[in-house]
Amino acid sequence: MKLKLFLFAVVLGMISGFAGAAQADTVRLRGTVVDLAGTTLTVKARDGKTDTITLSPDWMISGVAKASAADIKQGDFLGIASVSKADGGSGALEVVIFPAALKGTGEGDRDWDLQPNSRMTNGTVADVTEVNGRTVTLTYSNGQKKEIAIPQSTPIVKFAPAAPADLKPGMTVFVSAERGSGGKLVSRRVVVGNHGVAPPM
Repeated sequence: MKLKLFLFAVVLGMISGFAGAAQADTVRLRGTVVDLAGTTLTVKARDGKTDTITLSPDWMISGVAKASAADIKQGDFLGIASVSKADGGSGALEVVIFPAALKGTGEGDRDWDLQPNSRMTNGTVADVTEVNGRTVTLTYSNGQKKEIAIPQSTPIVKFAPAAPADLKPGMTVFVSAERGSGGKLVSRRVVVGNHGVAPPM
């Protein structure tokens, strides 16, 4: 299971890293499980639409477990979805703390679709300050930097083990899928909220 979780995180980071190139074909589904029958996963999305996803033979699954801002330290590698704040800078929508073995995975800053005009930044924590909550400075892509404020209400998670049996009706999931020319959705990656925490990404 540890190996499978490791491989899942690597693939998730790679997909995030190449999001710009595959943006037209990549579909990110956020919702709840309706059914899992063999390798066919049915998900009800947040907008009420139901999608059917075919899981590839080598599909991988991960869970997420709750973490906190106190767990974030200088040198950690994070994935943060954020939006611009009215008073300037960026505010985090969610934070994923990567295990040390995956430092550098999907490094960079790119468009994201968690909310309108949101961004995803994967980078190393260069600095942590605490003024009305935590603010981190991430470094990525040849020394570029981005400062992101993390409000106290921001969901913060880390990867956790999961199994196909966790994909029960009603469980929250995040699925990254590819839409083929015929409209069929195929995925190798599923994140499930099997530790009492909904995947916030």
